[in-house]
Amino acid sequence: MTYVVNQACIKCKFMDCVEVCPVDCFYEGKNMLVINPDECIDCGVCEPECPIEAILPDTEPGMEEYLELNRKYSEIWPNITIKKDPPSDADTYKDMENKLTEHFSEEPGKGD
Repeated sequence: MTYVVNQACIKCKFMDCVEVCPVDCFYEGKNMLVINPDECIDCGVCEPECPIEAILPDTEPGMEEYLELNRKYSEIWPNITIKKDPPSDADTYKDMENKLTEHFSEEPGKGD
């Protein structure tokens, strides 16, 4: 088992999870974070830190797509180890549905 970030993170990018990760397995895209599933030690400390429940175990139904997304982008986006402020309009997007098809960006974030 590993933890993965799902579409709830898109355009919200709250980073409380980054601060608690003991193995620095988060990677930053322009408008979301992902977890490298090969680096994640399944400790679970990140999951309760996410205020929008964007982090779930890969064993949850429907997480297969997000496991692959996390794997792919953690290999090309920069590692992030320091919590940053979320986007100023994050609250506007936190309850929005279909963010993966409507708002996902493949662009990397700025990293540390």
